[in-house]
Amino acid sequence: MNDLTELMNHTYNLCEDGNYDDAIQYFDAILKKDPYNISIIIDKGVTLENSGKYEEAIECFSKAISHEPNNINAWINKGSAILNLQSYEKAIQCYNEALKLDKNSPMALTCKGIALGELNHIKEALWHFDRALELDAKYDLAINSKKIALTLLDKKK
Repeated sequence: MNDLTELMNHTYNLCEDGNYDDAIQYFDAILKKDPYNISIIIDKGVTLENSGKYEEAIECFSKAISHEPNNINAWINKGSAILNLQSYEKAIQCYNEALKLDKNSPMALTCKGIALGELNHIKEALWHFDRALELDAKYDLAINSKKIALTLLDKKK
């Protein structure tokens, strides 16, 4: 498997099958051949996050950001990995960076809303979900997060 494209395809198939440890080894092999491939660095980070290796995932996303500070996907994914570590304020900082790059990113708005909800700022979270849904009315994560936030708000009353 010398061809980089074939190697990448095999790696993504491993990810789809849930073989994260094997996929990470393939990502490392790809990065030896192409060490500044930001997409691969981010995808490796996502795979690490999916396998519960949040600190390592954050390192990947940080590396991607150091090479491409305006990469919104790296910022959002870094925030998500940090969110999994329950560092909600730090996650919000990442989502704010993503929103500086694109204030109309439904994903960044929704993720920030989720982090705000975890901090019990339900009304502010709802604002973010509503804004995301204005931009993409069918965005499942925003729809489901809004339902949860409304349920929590009702329980408070």
